[in-house]
Amino acid sequence: MGPARYPQHHHRYGGRLLIIGFGSIGQGVLPLLLRHIEMPPEQLLVLSRRGDPSGIARAHGVVAEAVELTPANLRQELQRRIGASDFVLNLSVNVSSLALIALCRELGALYLDTCVEPWDGGYTDTRLQVAGRTNYAFREQALALRAPGNEGPTALLAHGANPGMVSYLVKQALIDLARDVGAPVAAPTRRDGWAALAEGLGVRVIHIAERDWQVAAPGQPPRRPGEFLNTWSVEGFVDEACHQPAELGWGTHEREWPADARRHDSGCQAAIYLNRPGAATRVRSWTPLAGPQQAFLVTHAESISIADHLTLGDAAAPRYRPTVHYAYRPCDDAVLSLADAAAREWRLGEGERVLKDEIEPAGRDELGVLLMGHAKGAYWLGSRLSTADARALCPHNSATSLQVTAAVMAGVVWAMRHPAAGIVEADDLPFAQMLDLMQPYLGDLVGAYSDWTPLVGRAWLFDEELDREDPWQFRNFRVA
Repeated sequence: MGPARYPQHHHRYGGRLLIIGFGSIGQGVLPLLLRHIEMPPEQLLVLSRRGDPSGIARAHGVVAEAVELTPANLRQELQRRIGASDFVLNLSVNVSSLALIALCRELGALYLDTCVEPWDGGYTDTRLQVAGRTNYAFREQALALRAPGNEGPTALLAHGANPGMVSYLVKQALIDLARDVGAPVAAPTRRDGWAALAEGLGVRVIHIAERDWQVAAPGQPPRRPGEFLNTWSVEGFVDEACHQPAELGWGTHEREWPADARRHDSGCQAAIYLNRPGAATRVRSWTPLAGPQQAFLVTHAESISIADHLTLGDAAAPRYRPTVHYAYRPCDDAVLSLADAAAREWRLGEGERVLKDEIEPAGRDELGVLLMGHAKGAYWLGSRLSTADARALCPHNSATSLQVTAAVMAGVVWAMRHPAAGIVEADDLPFAQMLDLMQPYLGDLVGAYSDWTPLVGRAWLFDEELDREDPWQFRNFRVA
């Protein structure tokens, strides 16, 4: 790919920007923020429980303080650092998004996170029912903080690559699909318009389908027994894959209720959960480079928000809704780490490591959306980004992190331009404008059609109990 073309600045900002958490995403997004937001480094401040051991903040002229935020000190620590029109960028784990959003609204500050997080221990608190530890529950609690008319400072929820960017890709994929079946449409301006478009096209299932091909370069330290390796936050991945149940938006075409599925008692009713962790729940999926693959049904907020926004009719008994879920095949070292954790009954071994600088340059991350059940079968649209290109585009990034940090940067820019939008999520934002902000950092944006279904290659092997009349039933996708 050629050199990136982008304006030096998308927005001029006069307030203070507080970054909470400084792991792989915080380190990777810092140069993007300074590149695209006109503000001196002195207006930024990093708060992290470990400070800045990498030295990346210091190298960019940004002060980093070692502070561990807790329920006891959150108000005191933030009140003396931010005020009206400042910005809180929450890239932490174990710090309550709900508490931060509420405090930011009180102080008049803007807010963005990549995941609606509970306080430390919230994912494993056995005093809560399983339903209370789902992303569905956390999303409902965050949306409940909206004021009448959704007034107040902007708080953009769950805005990274996924959740976040993939909501825009779904909308672009619907526009592409309408064009390619000979029924081109103008982009709808309302959520019911998008749902009607998906219904009219016959979209029955949407996977957020990802394959992480990244590996450590030869000569780098191999994974030790019990060590957990990943290409982004180990702690964040373990929480969503091992400590939370698998979750999915539940489509109106589904005709068999999974034996281990549970509904929620309140809320949008767009999603269900399985009474098992995502790391123990495999599904069949497809990406252009991998072809057919088995992946993990890991809970993610976009599975709920996309299904919610593409619902037509009464929430409890809708006319139309697609089944939506994440189908994630992480890097090989993360797969081995999950297998090791499963063998220990989901207890972690000794040590953890985030692969970044040691990744082989030829490694890549293939992240997109797979729309299925329509007249053309299946359509995947997404980002195919190599580690070498990611490093050339922005320092301190891998392919995985840059897909996230580009979306974080775009979300920060949008929120700064629209400081009084209230509590919103990616599905509420202008998809084309947001993709334009991210696209210079996404590598190849690829659209590919396939005749694949989850029944392909299975009829001759075993006498499985499949729904051969309708390939798009969840029972056909599910492996275990």
